[in-house]
Amino acid sequence: MNENSIHLNEPPEVYTAWLVELKTRIQTARQRAALALNRELVALYWQIGRDILSRQAAQGWGAKVIDRLANDLRAAFPDMKGFSPRNLKYMRAFAEAWPDGVIVQQPLAQFGLGEIDQEALGQSEGGSMVQAALAQKESDPFAEPIVGEFVQAPLAQLPWYHHIALLDKLKSREDRLWYAAKAVEHNWSRNILVMQIESRLKERSGAAVTNFSHTLPKPDSDLARESLKDPYRFDFLGLTEESQEREIEKALVKHVTDFLLELGAGFAFVGRQVLLDVGGEEFFIDLLFYHLKLRRYVVIELKAGKFKPDHLGQLGFYLTAVDEQVKHPDDGPTIGLLLCKSKNKVVAEYALRDKSQPLGVAEYQLVESLPPELQTSLPSIELIERELARDNPNISDDTP
Repeated sequence: MNENSIHLNEPPEVYTAWLVELKTRIQTARQRAALALNRELVALYWQIGRDILSRQAAQGWGAKVIDRLANDLRAAFPDMKGFSPRNLKYMRAFAEAWPDGVIVQQPLAQFGLGEIDQEALGQSEGGSMVQAALAQKESDPFAEPIVGEFVQAPLAQLPWYHHIALLDKLKSREDRLWYAAKAVEHNWSRNILVMQIESRLKERSGAAVTNFSHTLPKPDSDLARESLKDPYRFDFLGLTEESQEREIEKALVKHVTDFLLELGAGFAFVGRQVLLDVGGEEFFIDLLFYHLKLRRYVVIELKAGKFKPDHLGQLGFYLTAVDEQVKHPDDGPTIGLLLCKSKNKVVAEYALRDKSQPLGVAEYQLVESLPPELQTSLPSIELIERELARDNPNISDDTP
């Protein structure tokens, strides 16, 4: 008999299901352990930074104490990384950026978190930690913070190199906390965090011209508004400003991962050139998405020129057709987003004012802040199409 064989009274699928459950529990435990270890490490670094600040202030020690401390700590803990002079300076800057006992004394919304998905954040490990700390502070307002304000904030969830990026890339506490909370909410890697900071996500979020305030009920109107940006950056496509709608559309689909990242959390790609049969006539939607948080479809139309009010008529027609033919009865009204090369904000606001359907207008950018002499050095449309055809031999240029 094979010593690895087992005799079970239950069918094999029972054991398989149990094994899957155990694997999930083990993986969850490992993740929680890693999060706990990260919190301890970040707390330690904050405490070291705080001590350096207080010692330098009290004893009048200069910058050379950091070099000496780095040598002594590395000699005492040769197997531990992170005690270089450069990292110790980051610890000091970290403690200086987040002084003790400030964030926990006021509601999170007063520190740049008003635009954060509080429900999603509350369901995360970091979010539950935030709520617990606030509850402790409310029950005992004179209680000492556990190890510093960052432990009660979303900052405690972030790995150390995320904190370094926040320190290097941002100057204001409000901006740092906003991006930190977003990174926790959406589980951004450090590279994604840096990319979102450099693309000025905070400035662009919720900046699209919309009529959601009078076409959608709260809180849907607020969430929908924050789900749209202005402008949208499509510089990852490698196209020039002269690119036409169909060229941009094809490139967006072929770079759908980057496109979804730029759109933001919650967007799920449904299709391109989606067919609608209305009264025996065929119509095609440029891009159709479903927003998981808003629980509704989002129609995106591309216009390679300047915004014109009559563009909204076509988009509104598509919304009506999707509401009638595609959406589930439990879905909310479909949202329309018109992406154009440029717009006059006042004209867009006037055009949207009397519309009864939820619509938004935003710009897109194919090239970000490049001077004309550099823009001419970008690859041509023909070159881009040849490269895409080489990478995707099964995709025809005639594909709609």
